[in-house]
Amino acid sequence: MSNPLSDRINQLSTSQTLAMAALARELKAQGKDIISLSLGEPDFNTPDFIKEAAKKAIDENYSTYSPVDGYMELKEAICRKFKRDNNLDYKPANIVVSTGAKQSLYNIAQCMINEGDEVILPAPYWVSYFEIIKMAGGIPVEVPTSVESDFKITPEQLEKAITPKTKMIWYSSPCNPSGSVYNREELTALSKVILNQTNEIYVVSDEIYEHINFSGTFCSIATIDGMFDRTITVNGVAKAFAMTGWRIGYIGASEIIAKACTKMQGQVTSGANSIAQRATITAVDADPSVLNEMVTAFKNRRDLVVGLVKKIPGLKLNVPEGAFYVFPDVSYYFGKTLRGKLINNADDFSMYLLAEANVATVTGDAFGNPNCIRFSYATSEALLAEAMKRIKEAVS
Repeated sequence: MSNPLSDRINQLSTSQTLAMAALARELKAQGKDIISLSLGEPDFNTPDFIKEAAKKAIDENYSTYSPVDGYMELKEAICRKFKRDNNLDYKPANIVVSTGAKQSLYNIAQCMINEGDEVILPAPYWVSYFEIIKMAGGIPVEVPTSVESDFKITPEQLEKAITPKTKMIWYSSPCNPSGSVYNREELTALSKVILNQTNEIYVVSDEIYEHINFSGTFCSIATIDGMFDRTITVNGVAKAFAMTGWRIGYIGASEIIAKACTKMQGQVTSGANSIAQRATITAVDADPSVLNEMVTAFKNRRDLVVGLVKKIPGLKLNVPEGAFYVFPDVSYYFGKTLRGKLINNADDFSMYLLAEANVATVTGDAFGNPNCIRFSYATSEALLAEAMKRIKEAVS
């Protein structure tokens, strides 16, 4: 039988994060003692006050189609959140609520990228950026960084990457996978480069890990002079409020971009889940201090993992200031043989750890950095300590 599938789907890469998680589940089902550090999912439960809001919404019969761009009450709550947390003055007409921040990103790409437009990706970047841009006909342009630079690009690197075809820059801060956080001074320097170009360049600022931040500071690039209308701010409740399965993300953008994303969404999924939206009103209206216990737990895990990784020979890492990932450089092992297995690259190293240490990680190649691997510390300290022990033994 011939392949009936489109070129589009045949050329689309599978998410390596999800693929590794699926493989880990398969091995667990076979009875293997796998510690999975592949998925970026908090191991906390959704706070009770949010669950109560969802129950109330069910009782109040929020069971019909919601507006394509989100309930007005939710969009107003998101505007209050943007002002409170980020000093951003968005109006409801600037907000579009979607089925997760991933759909928000897809909407943006489909609405803004033409065939052949270049999109700059500071690497490492979140795994799906590259493929979402490709699906829209864009050309991802990777700007490499390293553990030595804390995985941040410089203004000089950005300037060099820009061409007359550059349409956008996509980045996350705190970054998935590196945990790096850009401060105001660094974003101001990058903004100067963007604003000095003859072509209008737009920025997608992915702030989904905004509240899981140990640096004590956070800066939205849209607050920098001249950048408000050039920035599409992407956020959601999945990570900070442990609501990954509720599937609610949102954007703040200029009205022309917000209207375009609503138009796109109206033809693809329509409005996001009605019950989840009503619960999200309660979540985004909550003072961020309700997250302190979870953020403290993540910081303690970060400190534990960083300390243990530093004891593993050959691994180099930055100290992540946010999110819940560690992204060590493992290139020391390339070309070496471990227990009879030749390690050529990060893919080999990640698969070696799965086979020999029973620890699931994700190759850095999926994030645009082939020298690293990513693992999540969104699990218990006991499991993290055991996983680091297994990794250390596997490479000794």
